[in-house]
Amino acid sequence: MLLAAATAPLAVACTTPPPPVPPPDPLAELVKVARADAALATAVGAPETAAARTEHAVRLQAEVDRATPRVPGASASASASASASVVPPVGATREALVPALQAAQKQAGELVATVESHRVGLVASVAAGCASLVEALS
Repeated sequence: MLLAAATAPLAVACTTPPPPVPPPDPLAELVKVARADAALATAVGAPETAAARTEHAVRLQAEVDRATPRVPGASASASASASASVVPPVGATREALVPALQAAQKQAGELVATVESHRVGLVASVAAGCASLVEALS
């Protein structure tokens, strides 16, 4: 009887379902786009643009990692798989870079209104950075 009473809490603890998987972070898509833009910029010989977009990806990924709850028993981190190198499209041209940056600016600008207040500055900075890069390339 004593053994059954002592092991009852363990049985309850072992049958607790795992926590639900959190929804994807809305900044994760901005990370992917920033990495793709950096790869494109590198391929077309725009190193300053590549460096800026790489920095955007790094800062955004740091925020995604900070905000993503750690799930016990998870084998691989999301940031490790997301940091795989992005291959620029075949036949990448400098002319393709400006529309890509404009699309990233628009995407980040639209996201500003939907993110938590502590993320607004980061996302707005990315949008503004993309706008500056477009101007520099034009």
